[in-house]
Amino acid sequence: MNLHDLLHKFNLTSITLSAPFATAEIQFVSADETAAWAMYVELITRSALQALSDEQGDEQAALASIYSLFAMTRDILREYGRKGQAFSKIALIVMNQILRPFTTKWHKNLGEEKTVPVHVKASFRKDLAALQKELRKYAALLAEMAKAEDISSLCYSDLET
Repeated sequence: MNLHDLLHKFNLTSITLSAPFATAEIQFVSADETAAWAMYVELITRSALQALSDEQGDEQAALASIYSLFAMTRDILREYGRKGQAFSKIALIVMNQILRPFTTKWHKNLGEEKTVPVHVKASFRKDLAALQKELRKYAALLAEMAKAEDISSLCYSDLET
């Protein structure tokens, strides 16, 4: 299977790939499986991946939790990256094309404000819900890479699928 087909299998269609990179054949080795499992566990246990109702939660805490995925991904890449090149390719694409635009926008717009205007909160929560849908697709892909059952739907039953 090539990378393009794998990403499309999990409906990660917003990701842009260069032609040679998209057609690269993907085969998972043991290091890919282990790295994917480590990232899967981190991803599905994030509090920021839970639905954030209007009455609950904190935007800055949710943003910090999403941002912490960068450090966790870097740690996993340092440990498995050279041996798990398929995982590395996918993780880097997700970090740079899905997470980075979100965190860049919201670090600028939320900042360190103690009081966030209601319209800003509403916009953040809308963007967060959209991000969560993409991250659920990534979680499913990671579960397949790890040869594990994807239980993310059990963890996020309050999110739309």
